[in-house]
Amino acid sequence: MNNKTSMQGHPNGLMTLFFSEMWERVCYYGMRVLLTLYLVKSLMKGDADAAIIYGAYTGLVYAAPIIGGKLADKFLGYRNAVMLGAILMAIGEFLILGGTEQFLMIGMGALIVGNGYFKANISTIVGKLYEDGDPRRDSGFTIFYIGINIGALLATTVIAYVGETYGFKYGFGLAGLGMLLGLIIFWTGRKNYAAAEGLGFTEEGNQKVLGVLKKAHLVGLLSLLLIPVAYFLILQNSWLDYILLGLFLLISFVLIKAGLDADSKEKVKIWRDRMIALLIFMVINITFWACFEQAGTSLTLFADRNVDRSIFGWEMPASMTQFFNPFFIIVFGSIFSVMWVKLAKIGKNPSIPMKFAFGILQLALGFLVTNIGLQFVNEAYQVPLITLVVLYLLHTTGELFLSPIGLSMVTKLSPKNIAGTAMGAWFLSFAIANYVGGKIAALTGGHSDSGVALTASEGLDKYISIFSTIGFVLIGISILIMLLNKPLKKLMHGVV
Repeated sequence: MNNKTSMQGHPNGLMTLFFSEMWERVCYYGMRVLLTLYLVKSLMKGDADAAIIYGAYTGLVYAAPIIGGKLADKFLGYRNAVMLGAILMAIGEFLILGGTEQFLMIGMGALIVGNGYFKANISTIVGKLYEDGDPRRDSGFTIFYIGINIGALLATTVIAYVGETYGFKYGFGLAGLGMLLGLIIFWTGRKNYAAAEGLGFTEEGNQKVLGVLKKAHLVGLLSLLLIPVAYFLILQNSWLDYILLGLFLLISFVLIKAGLDADSKEKVKIWRDRMIALLIFMVINITFWACFEQAGTSLTLFADRNVDRSIFGWEMPASMTQFFNPFFIIVFGSIFSVMWVKLAKIGKNPSIPMKFAFGILQLALGFLVTNIGLQFVNEAYQVPLITLVVLYLLHTTGELFLSPIGLSMVTKLSPKNIAGTAMGAWFLSFAIANYVGGKIAALTGGHSDSGVALTASEGLDKYISIFSTIGFVLIGISILIMLLNKPLKKLMHGVV
């Protein structure tokens, strides 16, 4: 592959993709960080309605790359898919500036479809910058992952502050400008990643339909029809109960069948067992992220109402408290990657099931920290800001035990001929988790069962009660995974 290298020894295209992805994350997280507060404060939605809308939106965002990746593979090519995705995401942000619920829903639809194209395919281009077996690949993805978290950090600080201080429309507009900047970087730097394969229309994508349009053009135009579909599913979100459950059952059948189709009895047992293990880990993953994703809903509203955010006379905006997660990722990410290597050298590296168990345990402890904060509540029924700092610290270290490990695990557990399907299944677990997370957040709202608004004292009690319940349930799940460590390892047949 004719691919110029940068001073760090990586292909030049890596930095172009790094900054393109960074600004796309500014766009996505900029929208997400403000969404719940915008729904509650500007559109006057109840907490439960806002949480369900948020869960449906983020669930569809994670489901969309499954389709976006397939269409890029088959018709559009990766560069064209990323360009289309970036344009749709920018349009989505600017539509929200219309200021009505209808404009918000259409904008979210455009963001969902755009994210499906962008997110699925820019990572693919990163991978195609490297030859198979290139030892720089893991390091390259680590650098790329840092770009993601810098983007998230910018969104949860700058855009969160602007949106809450000067008006939500300015925050959404700034997020849209971020996406346009990412699009400009991606297009003007296209020569840097030109050596990657599969950037342009595929052979099938170049075929004409009715002698007029290429198939790729038709796919791009038909993609616009997915926007009203997403709009409908956000509004009629109960449909997602059946759609996501159906997809999970379908993908379970596909994975198990792939294991049973191996070419020998011995391989059938190995691949069948590994697929069963993957499905179990998908359920664990759903559990973790459904609770972790309270950050954008219940934890943000908790911060808004029941956390003392004063810092030397300045009050931190509630949405800005979400910045602790990407900040801690940047601080601890490299430390954890070194830690796993060191532990492996001395034979103390925990098994994959134990890492998942420890991740969930830290998530649980984060929620239970709110009980300690309750001991220092002020006269306005607000807990100290340090409560959220420690909560997000524990949630982030839990994430580092589970998230990067999970992605690596999927590639090891799945047969090569269904590697893409297995990764799609893994992303489906994130979609389900985000949707379920919205349903959990709906239980924490600042209203009683009869719909009456709770006082600050009553609201604080309700938040702490729900967070405590989540924490204790997660501890139970963590212990269960620890007890099942040996059976799970047996199902994995040597994958570590």
